[in-house]
This record gives sequence, structure tokens and C-alpha cells, in this order.
Amino acid sequence: MMKLNYWIAGLTAVTAVSLASASFAAEVTAERLLAAGTEAEAGNWLMVGKSYNSNRYSTLDQINSGNVSGLRLITAATIGGTEPAGFGVGSMEATPLANDGFLYITDPWGTPYKFDVSSGTAAKPVWICDTGIDKDPSQGILLANRGLALSGNNVVSVLPDGRVVACDDETGDIVWDQQVAKDQGEGFTNSPLVLGDKIIVGQSYGDWATRGWIAALNADTGEELWRFYTVPEPGMPGSETWKCDEAGNPDCWKTGGGAAWVAGAFDPDTNTIYWGTGNPVPMYDPEFRPGDNLYTNSTVALDADTGELKWHFQYTPGDYMDYDEVGPQLLLDTSINGEDRKVLAHFGRNGIFYTLDRTNGAYINSVTYVNNLTWTKGIDPKTGKPLEYDPTKSLQTYAIGAITRAGETATTCPNIQGGTNFFPTAYNPNLGIAYAAGIEGCSDLSVRAVDPADVTPGQIFIGGSGTNSGVQTGSINAIDVATGTKTATHNTTYPMYGGVMASADLLWAGSTDGTFSAYDAKTLDVLWSMNVGTSFQGAPIAFTVNGKEYIAIAGGGIGIASMGYDELQNIQPSNMLWVFGLD
Repeated sequence: MMKLNYWIAGLTAVTAVSLASASFAAEVTAERLLAAGTEAEAGNWLMVGKSYNSNRYSTLDQINSGNVSGLRLITAATIGGTEPAGFGVGSMEATPLANDGFLYITDPWGTPYKFDVSSGTAAKPVWICDTGIDKDPSQGILLANRGLALSGNNVVSVLPDGRVVACDDETGDIVWDQQVAKDQGEGFTNSPLVLGDKIIVGQSYGDWATRGWIAALNADTGEELWRFYTVPEPGMPGSETWKCDEAGNPDCWKTGGGAAWVAGAFDPDTNTIYWGTGNPVPMYDPEFRPGDNLYTNSTVALDADTGELKWHFQYTPGDYMDYDEVGPQLLLDTSINGEDRKVLAHFGRNGIFYTLDRTNGAYINSVTYVNNLTWTKGIDPKTGKPLEYDPTKSLQTYAIGAITRAGETATTCPNIQGGTNFFPTAYNPNLGIAYAAGIEGCSDLSVRAVDPADVTPGQIFIGGSGTNSGVQTGSINAIDVATGTKTATHNTTYPMYGGVMASADLLWAGSTDGTFSAYDAKTLDVLWSMNVGTSFQGAPIAFTVNGKEYIAIAGGGIGIASMGYDELQNIQPSNMLWVFGLD
């Protein structure tokens, strides 16, 4: 496969033969990745979560609350990938990466791009890695890609067709190409996570009547090393929570979902991967798949060498509200009630912020972060389960009531999209505050029974309907992890889909209406904003060029994030990479 080279004059792309300047960044070794969150790599952003703890926190402080009002747009670059698939045009959900004056990004089809920003004034395209992806518009897939991974001298991307590819960092040529997801309907939308000689990926299309899994690949060849299924087969631990025989559907686990469509975190001290899992499938019809449905809606802790399950925590057993919990896992150390704890913190899609002991999965505490939550009356302070949860029942009934094949419907708050969804969250260790942006609203739910004989892997399988109930808005929330209290909220007109990034005394986020903003890290007051016209569904990064700090974010696409707003639906597809800085 050939690489594609492009040059941008202003914002207009024209074909060029090659670039004269050097296009090779320093090798991203295992040692550099381990140091990604330290001062040694403060000027780079080497993985989607910034570092293995997935805190998305930058120690850079040249841009701060005292001068951010002077921030301006430095440069912008066009990105492709606006070709539609069966569910329309994809959205730019990827987090950029930065290494030694180069920026890397993927478009919604997973195509990698590399830009030279070493001048500090322009983003010059170096290459586009031609993955050979088939862009057939009739494919029934939801287009999204959440970013790249840097591994040695390779740039690694996952693709919606189930392949994982490595592109040469200097040339953009394909180094290896592996068909990892092979079953009908399987594919990838998450970003890979590189752990030295391994690359971790998660099967992303659970709602397409597939079975979720997390796999490790050889970083040099892409060959699979191990695989952990988020839906266990009969006889395996957790399979007893799939009471398929009660439904007269003994194979319900085979299409059980539990997709792993957002990258997890890693604790090198214990060699443990932490990954969130998606909802059970069909999402609205628990009568098709009775039981708690492990390990869906969970955080799973896996041995990085073997994929063996160390522990799990399930947030919403027997879910019928689409509250999957793939969102980021924040790893941090803090004191809670006078005791030093190794914590995993997680903003649940179900509207609740959870604090767990990451050494064993034990529940510590939780707090509601959305403005309106109705699906449960609260969380059991001993177990961390919803108060309505009854382990003796095959079908759960939460506070909103059951939705059934007999015609019972319900309205749940927060919206089925959250709360916070895949949206990147952040943690500022100096303030002890965790942040999330998300949606404020509710959804109407109903069931549509499907005969098991009519279920086809590769076709979306939801078993009902979840529609917006009333007006949907947004919010950004700050949680003091040590005390488990909400310290600040900033309400927004439109739903927030783009996630956040913390730096020094600021918090950064983009909105679906195209506004990019910097907020005070304590109060969440807006200190600076600019509307650039492209909807934001990805998170920003901070990096340096020649010792000067810049902020970069990708934008483009809108899709389901429009949430019924005509003015958002009218935003035209135009994928862009934006770079901001001070004079």
C-alpha cells in the first residue's frame, strides 16, 4: 500500500510529491511510555490518556488562568474521512498525539495522519497512511475512531473492518496489517493501548449482535497473544449470570454485547489493565437475555501478560437503559477518610461517579454528578449496587419501573447516552479534582421483542427504542475524589460530547456547537472561548514546540450528538485539526 502526501496552502489541500524536511520523530520506547506523565515528557502527548493512569493532565503551565484570555488560533489543518457509511458521516472523536514537534490524528475511518508543527506557526502534512479501508457507503456501521497509539517507530490504528495496522512513522507505509476481529459484525472504534511489547485492543461493535472481547497483540507483528471475552461462554466464571435457558434461548450469550470500545488504563506496578465494558445486547430487552449479564456494564481488571481476570465491578446489573460503562478509568492515589488508597475513579454513564479500590475492585463511595437522576433511588453504601438490585431475580426492576414485551414503557434520567459516555475525563492531582463533561436530559424507553432466529450478527440489535425525552442540555462537573463531593458545575446550552483535559489551573473542553473553551479549574467559570464552527466530540491536548506551549484539538461531524437541535444538525462535515497558542 502506498502512502499519500499532501500539502496545505491555507486550508486548501493539494497533492504534492514529498516533503523536504525531516519527518521522523524520536522512537517511542517502552521507557518513554512509562514516563509519559512525568516532566521528562511534559512537552509530548504520547498516548490518548496522556499517561497510563489516563488522567489527561498536563503539567505545562505557560498557558494559565492569568493569560489564557490572550489565546489565539495559530494554525489549522484539514482532515479527510467525511465519506459516509450506513449510519451517515462519522464524527471526529480522536484525541491527537504529539511527539517532538509532530501531531498525529485519525479520521472517523481510522486513517492515520501525521503533521509537522515544528515551526510553531503551521501544521504541514507529512503523510496519510493508506490503510486500504473499503469505504462502501452501504456498510451498516457507526463510524468513529478515538485515536492512535505510538509504538517504537510505528503508528498503530484500529479500523472499523476489524483490522489493526501499523504505519511507519517516517514514511507512512504499512509495516504490518492484521485482521484481528474476524467474526461477522466485529470491528474497532477505540484507540489501541501500547504496553511495551504488547498492544491492547477492544472489540467495539457489541450492539451489532456480537460478543465483546479485549485482546493483546504482539507489537512487532500484530499477531494475537491472548483474548478475554467480556461475555463468558457456558461453564466459565460469570456464565451463570446469563440465564439464557429461562428465555428459551440457550445461545443468548453469543450475541450478548459487552463491547470494549474505549481504551482502558494500566498500572505498571501491578501489571494490571483496567478496561470498561459495554451494555448487554439487546440493550432494551432483558427478557431476551435474563440475568446480571457479566461482565457487561463493568470495569474489568486483567493481568497484562495473560488476560486473566483479576477482579470486576459491575455498575448496573441486568441493564435495560443502555448504561454501558466503557468510559475512561482514572487511576490515582489519594487519602480517603484518613487512609491512603489506590483508587480507580469512574464517571458512570448512569450519572454516578464511583470510587473503587483498584487493588481488588472493592467499592469505596459514589456521588451523583448529573443534575437529574431517576433510574435508581440511590447506591447501597456497602455494595455499590443500585438500591433496587435483587440478586435473586433474573430480571431487575429499577426505580423507573420495568420496560417489558407486554408494553410497559419508562422514562429514565440521565439520557441513554449519559451522563458521560465515551467522553474523555480528567484528574488534576494538585487539586484532587476529577472532571467530566456530558449530557443533561432523559430518554423514553420501550421494548420490541425479536425472535432469536431473526438475529443476524453484523446488523444492529437493540430490541426496542430509546428516544430523547424533552430538551437535552449539557454540563461539566468537578468531583473532589478524597471527599466524594461535587465541588462545581458548569451548565451548557448544548450537550457536551467532547470530553475534557486538565492543565495547571485550567480545564479545557469543546462543545457540539463548535465552541472551544478554557475554564477555571476550581470554579469552572469560562475564562476564554472561541467558536471555530466544527462540532467537537474529541478531547484536546497540551504540548510544546521549542519550549513553547500549544493546545490542539480535532473537530468535525455531528451525528447523534445533535440531540434534535436544528442548528447542530445543520453543521456540515468538515474534519479539522486546530492548534492554539499565545503570542
